[in-house]
Amino acid sequence: MVPTLDRQQLVSLNLPDQVSLQVTPEQFTQLAIANRDLRLERTATGALIVNPPTGSESGNRNARIITQLGVWSEANENLGEIFDSSAGFKLPNGANRSPDASWVARQRWDALTPAERKTFAPLCPDFVVELRSATDTIKDLREKMEEYMENGAKLGWLIDPQNRRVEIYRPRQAVEVLQNPDTLSGEAVLPGFTLSLKRIFPI
Repeated sequence: MVPTLDRQQLVSLNLPDQVSLQVTPEQFTQLAIANRDLRLERTATGALIVNPPTGSESGNRNARIITQLGVWSEANENLGEIFDSSAGFKLPNGANRSPDASWVARQRWDALTPAERKTFAPLCPDFVVELRSATDTIKDLREKMEEYMENGAKLGWLIDPQNRRVEIYRPRQAVEVLQNPDTLSGEAVLPGFTLSLKRIFPI
């Protein structure tokens, strides 16, 4: 006789790196709605990615990034909207991604319907940030950054506190690597925005 599981019992599933779960866009939406506390992503080929919660230290660093971005955004609300790591986007290639921080230009955001804004907005943000945590591999993050650029992002920062390094991504340009910078410029994409890394890099 096969034992039945109590509905309240939690079951975890550990998948080897070589194994992936394939889900359709509709299934992904249902999974995301049913698991709002999880950060789920879906690759362009349909593979489901479950991102574990970050440690407190990474969460603190990401909060400092979004706070600085938020202060700038409030002073320049006519330019666009910012989003934290809980926001998901459906990229043109079909992938569902959730950058650690992002920004969408006002004209593009306002062009979306109310229904599109409530679900995974069908666009790639103009600006994206990926903050490397202890569980992230640099290879995976670089692939995500390249995907953002290929799908319409205009500026991206891969921030690696472990090595005090930032990789700056721009469309059709070589990646610029900065070692131990004090600040980052939003350039023409985020005019007037400067991110201080003083309390994001470890002392």
